[in-house]
Amino acid sequence: MPCATTLTLMSPRWVDTHCHLQLSSRPVEDLIDRAADVAWMVVPGVDIESTAAAAQLVEQYPQRLLFTAGLHPHDARKWPEQREELTGLFEKAAAVGEIGLDFYRNLSPREAQVVAFRDQIRAGLELEKPLVVHVRDAFRESFEIIEELGAGSRTVLHCWTGGPKWTKRFMELGVMFSFAGPIAFETGDTVRLAAAVVPPGRALVETDTPYLSPPPFRHEDNEPARVALVGEALAGVWGMDADEVAEITSKNATRVFRS
Repeated sequence: MPCATTLTLMSPRWVDTHCHLQLSSRPVEDLIDRAADVAWMVVPGVDIESTAAAAQLVEQYPQRLLFTAGLHPHDARKWPEQREELTGLFEKAAAVGEIGLDFYRNLSPREAQVVAFRDQIRAGLELEKPLVVHVRDAFRESFEIIEELGAGSRTVLHCWTGGPKWTKRFMELGVMFSFAGPIAFETGDTVRLAAAVVPPGRALVETDTPYLSPPPFRHEDNEPARVALVGEALAGVWGMDADEVAEITSKNATRVFRS
């Protein structure tokens, strides 16, 4: 297939561990074709519909995509009605997620978020799946739940924006930290300070497509082709060559999502 040929010719370096291709307004085929420097991508579900759409994309592009299945904290109130169908998809998915806590927007009640988060963690642990976790304004609560359930070694903290203090605390649990566009923002000093204390073996890169596009595309819809800009920003923090960061983070992604 064309994308497989492009993959071989371009010798892609990066893995985009979090890109919602199914939520983009742009044709998925175009996004994938433009990402010639990306070996493969993880497409997270945030509810039943988006998870099903992600799974369908994997059928179309099995060489380039994996999908995850989960209920985002914004929709946690729907967990009772979506639980059975979603948990049925967990086994087929590369990971359980996007799950977590978002106490910034509180689009679902906090109590509902906690219930859905705990239940999905337990289901993921039973299946020995990675957990793709969203945390916003809920560092303490997320830490306590992950620690209590013994889920640290399975957890990927997606689009990590915590500062050095919480980074060090979560690091003790054995989590992976996935960095996205904010590490390259002018206002991203806190994220860069956090990245500076993360060992290379514990880091991943992502775009969170179609959100959080890095400079110089700040207010445009994001795409997987821009994961290199995230990686280059991380390389700057670590004082490494971008190629080295690409190799390290891609190996980390393979260990997490394909082992």
